[in-house]
Amino acid sequence: MTSRILTGLLLGALTGLLLAWLDPLLADRAVAVARPVGRLWLNALQMTVVPLVLSLVIIGVSAANDAAASGRTARRAIGAFALLLCAGSAFAAFFAPLALSFVPRDPALLELLRASLTNEAVTSLPVGLGDWFAAVIPGNAIAAAAQSAMLPLVVFALFFGFALTRLEAQRRANLVEFFQSIADIMIIIVRWVLWAAPLGVFALVLAVCAKAGVGVLSALGWYVGLLCTMYIAVTVLLYPVAVVFGGQNLRRFARGILPAQVVAASTQSSLASLPAMVESARDRLGHPRAVAALVLPLAVSLFRITSPIQYIGAASFVAWIYGIDVPIAQIATAAALAVVISLGSVGLPGQVSFMATTMPVTSAMGLPLEPLGLLLAVDTIPDVFATVGNVSADLTSSAIVGKGHGDEAVTGKSSA
Repeated sequence: MTSRILTGLLLGALTGLLLAWLDPLLADRAVAVARPVGRLWLNALQMTVVPLVLSLVIIGVSAANDAAASGRTARRAIGAFALLLCAGSAFAAFFAPLALSFVPRDPALLELLRASLTNEAVTSLPVGLGDWFAAVIPGNAIAAAAQSAMLPLVVFALFFGFALTRLEAQRRANLVEFFQSIADIMIIIVRWVLWAAPLGVFALVLAVCAKAGVGVLSALGWYVGLLCTMYIAVTVLLYPVAVVFGGQNLRRFARGILPAQVVAASTQSSLASLPAMVESARDRLGHPRAVAALVLPLAVSLFRITSPIQYIGAASFVAWIYGIDVPIAQIATAAALAVVISLGSVGLPGQVSFMATTMPVTSAMGLPLEPLGLLLAVDTIPDVFATVGNVSADLTSSAIVGKGHGDEAVTGKSSA
């Protein structure tokens, strides 16, 4: 899928640039055909977002509740995941707009890029703190879903999910299975739509490059650079977190997690890195075996620290393209929404996760969704750094939970 999408990106860019160079009138006619194709593909993806997000949040609450009920270690792990996710989301909400404010802007290029993506003017109305609080709880959950109002919809899903945990076991299991089936069906539909991703990306990139020229590729390069920088920064920040809150020796921790990071970079899969993580935690870092055996598989199932960073980074880049100053209340909304959605979307494949979870966060910030098709095409490039960050966060969580566990040391000093 990654190679097919990148092929669609390259062919669309070359075709659009060539048409614009050979015959501008022919390029305009090609754009008139390509733009509706790209919009149709995005609409097909967008139609799955509301039921998928609703289901994922309810499933995520149920899974976290079940994990927390399994014991004190699991509850500490869930708490560590939540705190690290909140910290990562807050970092992205602060860093992404700040970093993009230093990126040189070409007003003419961005105007052409906006024009090639949408025909409608895009504005973002200021949202006061009072308005933000009033919109948190939906007066009508069905109306919120119909309007794709993601924050009220997620709040309703959270209430529903927590109330669901109060039902007796059999009825709860039946409803969880129901929502799991809905999520699985939506994922199947998204996979069908993503099968046409090369065509959709080709159409979108052709229209953009025919109108905006080769400069659009440099703009996408800024997006790739932003994500890679944030992933690397968060990974580096995890080292002092492991030292301060996990009682790790910095040098030993860095050496101990390196083999797992290498596996993560080569496989781009946290699940495939799990055996290497367990080996690093037990044999190189001295984490209690009971902690490593529970926390690391749980982390792979529920925890992906780079997810909120990805969602907010993509939404911030869309705001940069359109020149929109997102109010602080909407940024806070997006950051909280990114944390909640990430808990229920860890097991999704990369392209499915990007479209199904980035769309709600972008929508919550009051931003257009058209550029996300372009960002999907290049998002596979920073995925190496994202996986390394996720694996590093999993091992950091194991250190935090394992600190002081029983009589076993996790500080890197042998207790024997």
